Amino acid sequence: MNFVLPIITSLLYSSFIYLEYFNISSQLLNTFCGLFGLYLLLTINKKQLFLSGFFISILWFWWIGYSFVHYDLSYLIPLVLLAIGMLYGTIFYLGAIFNNIYYRASYLFALTFIYPFGFNWLQMELPFINSYLGTSKLDFILILSAIIIIVKLDKLKKYIAIIPLLFTLNYNTIEIPNPPIKIKMANINVPQENKWNNQYLDTIIKQNLSEIDNAIAKSYDLIILPETTFPLALNLNKDLLSLLKYKSQYITIITGALHSEENIYHNSTYLFQNRKIQIAHKVVLIPFGEAVPLPEVLRDIINNTFYNGAKDYESAKDPTTFDIKGIKFRSAICYEATTSKIFDNLENTKYMIAISNNAWFIPSTQPTLQKLLLKYYSKKYNIKIFSTTNMSKNFIIF
Repeated sequence: MNFVLPIITSLLYSSFIYLEYFNISSQLLNTFCGLFGLYLLLTINKKQLFLSGFFISILWFWWIGYSFVHYDLSYLIPLVLLAIGMLYGTIFYLGAIFNNIYYRASYLFALTFIYPFGFNWLQMELPFINSYLGTSKLDFILILSAIIIIVKLDKLKKYIAIIPLLFTLNYNTIEIPNPPIKIKMANINVPQENKWNNQYLDTIIKQNLSEIDNAIAKSYDLIILPETTFPLALNLNKDLLSLLKYKSQYITIITGALHSEENIYHNSTYLFQNRKIQIAHKVVLIPFGEAVPLPEVLRDIINNTFYNGAKDYESAKDPTTFDIKGIKFRSAICYEATTSKIFDNLENTKYMIAISNNAWFIPSTQPTLQKLLLKYYSKKYNIKIFSTTNMSKNFIIF
């Protein structure tokens, strides 16, 4: 079996992640790699397409195995990577059932709507996020059309492909100004092995409170702390709640923590403002991380076998929008900030606060892919995102 073309295809279609990771900024290079990678996906044979899907998924998602280290399940990492590769290899292979470029192009476009087990991080349009070309569904159709023209037409007629590509050129000149409040995005770096260890709990709480006090001293209006930066069910800790409510007289506080009620757990964002509390529960849970997207019998087997009998988190039905000093901010926690569901009913909301805990996957390219996906959704929904994370860089994305 010829591995050369599948390896080249996967490297081209994954290069945008690694260029961003190494801070190499080149719209021209991203455009070329995306177009050539997509050209190969449309023209290679069945076996090569399977292998391309296999290698692309590994290059995009190899970091998923890191989380198993924190469950003392390191031995499963090779099996997890193999399962990921086989799943996506099979998905890509289905695009070659018929030896017809129009079918394959249609199938690749259909993949922009297909998310195995609800996991949507393989967005076929994403390789163009830092290119000269757009990333909308229409842009992707036009890019596919241009490649079909190159494949099907002869000689000089191939230049007609320039026409659809011209309509995909990225002319995004809309700017959303920063909100008229002074925002502190806290720099928190707590390794995952310490985060849920009771031995470090007091230290973590003191560190968070120190970040808040420093922000107050520097006259910030709002401080944003990452996902579960308080690694406890915050609603049950009355003393800590009272202290944060007291501090919210001087600064508005956004922080992540768990919420527990009648043995039901939520991953939540807490807003403390003027001695009042508002809580936003996570809407979209991470597949196999916070909820197992399988029938109950299989879900219980997996939770009992690998997660010590832990129950899935519960999800909220609808997203929450916070009103912070008269300005609307959509609340999002980690993975859900890269899903369309969290952008429902935005109305006139132009800002999002996305908090994450990336300690599960450090060091890896996961924060880079997350940043690129946030940029994709920021452009799609015309919203400025304040991304605050544990163990990786904070960003304002638009």
